[in-house]
Amino acid sequence: MLFMEAVEDYVHYLRGNDKSIRTISGYECDLIMLRKWLEDKYNGPVYLEDITQRDLEGFLLRLKNERHYQASSRKRVMISLKMFYRYGYRKKLCSVDLGAEFEPIKVQQQKEREYLDEQEVQDFVAAVNHRLIRVVIAIMFYAGLRVSECLNLKLGDVDLNQKILQVVAGKGNKDRTIPICDKLLDILTDYLTWREDSPYLLATRKSGWLSRISVATVIRDTRKKLGLKKQVTPHTFRHSFASRLVAGDVNIVSISKLLGHSDIKTTSIYTHVNMEQLKQAVSIL
Repeated sequence: MLFMEAVEDYVHYLRGNDKSIRTISGYECDLIMLRKWLEDKYNGPVYLEDITQRDLEGFLLRLKNERHYQASSRKRVMISLKMFYRYGYRKKLCSVDLGAEFEPIKVQQQKEREYLDEQEVQDFVAAVNHRLIRVVIAIMFYAGLRVSECLNLKLGDVDLNQKILQVVAGKGNKDRTIPICDKLLDILTDYLTWREDSPYLLATRKSGWLSRISVATVIRDTRKKLGLKKQVTPHTFRHSFASRLVAGDVNIVSISKLLGHSDIKTTSIYTHVNMEQLKQAVSIL
């Protein structure tokens, strides 16, 4: 079987198993990148059974040496290859599970991410010159949504009477319900008086929706305008939501559920320990 035919079978399998569009797209892009590299190497179409472990290792080495992929990015690509070959071996598309032979890629422990406190967020929002994106930031900061989850919200996903916000098919194709705090309730109540008519909760008059690029661009320009040293991106506000909950001694299991994490280890990157807390810790000695 041609390698690309096997990839098409795999993508069809992922869709049939309700994998998220983002997950499927990521796997498919990695495999197409491998196919193009193999076809350049062998000057033509490649059959799945002809690919060797050395080919795959050469591809990953190229990502490191020529395309300068960081260890975390190469590890992500490796996972794509492992999952593909696991599927191919199980479905008897290939006689060997090449992915099982990969040596693990060591990734440095992730640094704590920068976050903003509530006053910093308020100052930032005040400097944003796009009132719709002010609402987006408020939802990310007070409800902990990813920017993609914000922009995919439909009007019916928000119930101000019950004070809940429903995330449908978030990361990992999972749904979750988020309580709306009073501060966000006031913002959304006001927003509904001037929002544009659209199936999407957050929409411009011109397009009927709002793009991630627009949000990221306004946030980037606002950061530059304020001259902030902190790196502020759309995800910073979701991170700041989690960090405030941690600072308020909210149970990490509850934080994990609010963020939609499937593994509580993922939530641990949102915890911060400052020097004052360390001083208090050693004061008991």
